[in-house]
Amino acid sequence: MLFAELAQASERIAATAKRTEKLALLAEQIARMPEEELAAGVHFLAGELAQGKIGIGYAALRDLFELPPAAEATLAIADVDRAFTETAAQRGAGAARRRAETIGGLLARATRAEQQLIRKLLVGEIRQGALESLVVDAIAKANALTPERVRRAQMIVADLGKVALSARREGEPGLGAFTLSLFVPVQPMLAQPAESVAAALAQHARAAFEWKLDGARVQVHKRGSEVRAYSRRLNEVTQRVPELVEAVTSLPARELILDGEVIALREDESPQPFQVTMRRFGRREGIAALRAELPLRTFVFDCLRVDDQMLLDAPFSERIRALAELLPPELAIPRIITADRSEAEAFLAQTFERGHEGVMAKSLAAPYEAGSRGASWLKLKQAHTLDLVVLAAEWGSGRREGWLSNLHLGARDESSGQLVMLGKTFKGMTDEMLAWQTKRLLELETRRDRHVVCVRPELVVEIAFSDVQASSQYPGGLALRFARVKRYREDKRAEDADTIAQVRAFHAPIENVEP
Repeated sequence: MLFAELAQASERIAATAKRTEKLALLAEQIARMPEEELAAGVHFLAGELAQGKIGIGYAALRDLFELPPAAEATLAIADVDRAFTETAAQRGAGAARRRAETIGGLLARATRAEQQLIRKLLVGEIRQGALESLVVDAIAKANALTPERVRRAQMIVADLGKVALSARREGEPGLGAFTLSLFVPVQPMLAQPAESVAAALAQHARAAFEWKLDGARVQVHKRGSEVRAYSRRLNEVTQRVPELVEAVTSLPARELILDGEVIALREDESPQPFQVTMRRFGRREGIAALRAELPLRTFVFDCLRVDDQMLLDAPFSERIRALAELLPPELAIPRIITADRSEAEAFLAQTFERGHEGVMAKSLAAPYEAGSRGASWLKLKQAHTLDLVVLAAEWGSGRREGWLSNLHLGARDESSGQLVMLGKTFKGMTDEMLAWQTKRLLELETRRDRHVVCVRPELVVEIAFSDVQASSQYPGGLALRFARVKRYREDKRAEDADTIAQVRAFHAPIENVEP
């Protein structure tokens, strides 16, 4: 299939705001793709590369975008995918030059519309609303399958190409064959914010309340003496967490898949700042020396597999029992199970006293909803916070002259796939943060509009705020009051950010909850 057809489809999809129309256009395009190009094609429609990061940034591409377009469309989807694969494979001396040459050759063969789509794919600027969740539903529609079955398969394998191929070749039986596999990480289950313990108990009459740690999420797999750990983004991080590997190796089960968190603690067991934990967790070299200075403590809070027992679909109460039989006390997350508001509030207060950021309130009946941010898991923090995406930044003035300061913040709109701006903030930033974010945002720059630098929507920042108010100034009709930067969440991607629906939940009054 000509890549030009994808470019035309992308333009049509971006031109409509209606989800049903986007879905129909995507499904039509997916149904027409040849099987040998299907895997790459669905990734392109979702605005991503099957290869992930390929080592070429906006600065390197700036000159290439001025190349004159081809007069006629000749590129196939496979041609573009091969060029990206070749670019990603470049290593060593001269790699940057070879990457630029490969992409330059690709752009020289592309029409203007194709060039624009290639550019957007490379710099992460797809704005057609065809994000992963919509493409997953389109795969179902294109193959006359139930969306739930396709979504579940994608949650388990986290690979649009594999899911699309299986849906076409084998239908629902093939998708149903996807199951938990050792050393194939699944997307982590996520949580929604809740206003209070009362609000959480209004959702779940009886719930498991656990410490909410300000550490690094890890998923760990074990078979015999082999143990591997994966980050929130599903990257292998085994070498970075020897303490975790040793602890899980000693557990009696032959095969395991566990979900948990690692965190750096002080001598008094209070948590180190998040940045300290990430300084240790992010290191790839000198781990042995740093381990002695800054050890990581492991807390396990969920269990997806024990030996031949698959627990993904089991209620959380059953997974808790499996953990109780498996874990020594030092590895288990502190937890209470209660329907009593006073007891839960006391547990929350004790958690705050220990220095942790809050508690999780979890439904005892819920399965492990991989990749989902549903109401089965609720997070309660001491102050309201949201994880938002940086859309742009403004140059500072006065003492902040020369630094990018005022951040433009956006939340995800799950219905359209767009990012909705909620406001700006320049508060809460240290000089160190200003210097770091200026360098990082300039690396992500896509264009400038006078004093505003627009960036690829990749950076997630945790924003603390007092409340949410109605606003006609911003597209979502809402704005954050007294917003300030708490920290950057380099462990999260834009698709992990909070949604506009979650922001609205802070604005809407909570009904049927005791004051």
